[in-house]
Amino acid sequence: MFMQIIQGPIRDADAARTTMDRWLTDLESGAEGWLGGTFGVTDDDMFVAAVRFESEEAARRNSERPEQGEWWREMEQHFSGPVTFHDCKDVIMLLGGGSDDAGFVQVVQGQVADPERARSFAEQSTELMAAHRPDIIGATIAIDDDGCFTETVAFTTEDAAREGERKEMPAEVAKVMSEGMATLSDVHYLDLHHPWFASHHERESL
Repeated sequence: MFMQIIQGPIRDADAARTTMDRWLTDLESGAEGWLGGTFGVTDDDMFVAAVRFESEEAARRNSERPEQGEWWREMEQHFSGPVTFHDCKDVIMLLGGGSDDAGFVQVVQGQVADPERARSFAEQSTELMAAHRPDIIGATIAIDDDGCFTETVAFTTEDAAREGERKEMPAEVAKVMSEGMATLSDVHYLDLHHPWFASHHERESL
């Protein structure tokens, strides 16, 4: 899998979502290899999109379509500042990946010095999350060539997520989580209180 993370300050969240929805209506059918995406806007108007493709080549083919370029020029008008792109060939799935049933999504970003060690930690944490954090129903970690990582964590609800954060973990679980966080730097969080989702497979079944 290949993921592209797109983010930037937005002027009008509703207008941006309308333009995103138009992509699904008008352009999605021609985007070969597009799998889906997780989208949202933070309280301070930061738009975040985590878009999934089967491969880097599929993402490139989509970007090169003339109609995609025309659509992006329209979408770009909704931003009030620079837009950042992270192209991520290294993608880790936790608990099956993200879930379109999530009521709340937290985006965690930062730097990872050792992607292999991060992958090992992710594999360990998957079992721990399943056992101790039923509020987490899926997650993805995307790492770009510069070591910038973006994790999207899908929760059943925000209330359940906050309750889970306050719950004391067993000592062995806390130790593993602490060791994992030690592999990361410059960590910051973006809360998507009203996320929305798109899935190629779901649309095929309609």
